Amino acid sequence: MDTVTRGQTAVATSRSKRKSAVTPSWHQSVSKRAHQSGRAPQPRVAQALALLCGAGFGTVIALALSVEGRAALASPGGWAQAIGRVSAFTGSYLLLVMVVLIARLPWLERTVGQDKLVRWHRKVAPYAVSLISLHVLSVILGYSQMLKTNVFHMLWSFWVNYPDMLAASVGYVLLLMAAFTSIRIARAKMKYETWWVVHLYTYLGLGLAFMHQIRTGVMFIGHEHTIQFWTTLWVGAGASILLLRVGVPLVRNQQYQLRVASVTEEVPNVYSLTVSGKNIKKMAVSGGQFFQWRFMSRDLWWHSHPYSLSALPRPPFLRVTVKGLGDQSSAVAKLRPGTRVFVEGPYGVFTHHAAEMKDVTLIAAGVGITPIRAMLEDLPSSVNINVLIRATRAEDIVHADEMKSLVASRNGRYHEIVGPRDEVNLDDATLEDLVPNIRHNDMFVCGPAGFTDAIVASARRLGVPHEHVHHESFTF
Repeated sequence: MDTVTRGQTAVATSRSKRKSAVTPSWHQSVSKRAHQSGRAPQPRVAQALALLCGAGFGTVIALALSVEGRAALASPGGWAQAIGRVSAFTGSYLLLVMVVLIARLPWLERTVGQDKLVRWHRKVAPYAVSLISLHVLSVILGYSQMLKTNVFHMLWSFWVNYPDMLAASVGYVLLLMAAFTSIRIARAKMKYETWWVVHLYTYLGLGLAFMHQIRTGVMFIGHEHTIQFWTTLWVGAGASILLLRVGVPLVRNQQYQLRVASVTEEVPNVYSLTVSGKNIKKMAVSGGQFFQWRFMSRDLWWHSHPYSLSALPRPPFLRVTVKGLGDQSSAVAKLRPGTRVFVEGPYGVFTHHAAEMKDVTLIAAGVGITPIRAMLEDLPSSVNINVLIRATRAEDIVHADEMKSLVASRNGRYHEIVGPRDEVNLDDATLEDLVPNIRHNDMFVCGPAGFTDAIVASARRLGVPHEHVHHESFTF
């Protein structure tokens, strides 16, 4: 095993620990038979869902156009109303697609990955919100032209005289709130907890908007098949959310009965939580995956955060390692043993299933070491391992002793690139020097966004194929 340290390093400081239970040693690799292996991706299922989504969109457009006629278009406000109806149908369908993308369908998430699904969600969102906004403006304009009144009087008339229109307007405002808080500049200035609460209101907005479509939409009046089709879509999406985001996690957590067993400070401001539970052997998880964690303390119970396992399960224990950055991650360090824990997952495609080559390079920085640490236990024994760890100081490397022990047991290569960023850098030349035959490696990269982007860019410049560079983001 090779250890390469560059720049000035310091002697590791003593690490304070707070424990209340006998917990396992995490230095040695666990037998994969101790728990169920994570399930492999299912590309055909994902492709089938994509085809189904496209077919549904085509059906929606066909239904929207089927109610339009020449006489209606030629009447006052006819074109505006037609545009409003088509944009309403297509925009509402895209809203449902957005919801399904983040509903965490296990077959889809296991193949595509949550970070990619979130990116797709963000790409669809501007089209959906724009179409719904076009619907609102077109309908108000079209009806005001038809009734020969001004748009403000028409808007008031909608609220007072048309069923469910006031509720739909509230739903539209909630949708705009979610859209505006999703803009990158706004997200950068918001706490995750605030953003999460605002986006919960999206579901309320969709619910408030549903009834006015069925009761006042021209494409529904007298068209029973259209009502059945549309109701099935909306009810199906709602049922999926309730089942996968509420029902399944509740059942599984009742089986697991997870509680905090101990809290340990690994390096300054980085804490490992060992969680104990029941039936952990039945938990199908791969190294590199993450859970949504909800800690049932006074300050943390009302929201969840994504944290990767920092080791494969050792029944009856799990371990997660958290850096104290935001309000929640800092509060995690103060959790008392015995605190109830709820999890959703596991999620993510940052697993050994993505590796195709015989040589695998794992590159990490900061708390990004944690999924890499878990993946080390899960990669096939036939794979040649090369590990690169970037840190400003040697004492900041999380689970350093465990990483060295695991790499040594596999006869792999271990490198620490240590020093200030402006003096020591993991650039193209260093990367090529430390990773023999880099073009024929699968590369797994995890760390801060800037670090990950830089390593991915270096890999591309060095000729590593895109499909052999693997990384996953948890940003909101």
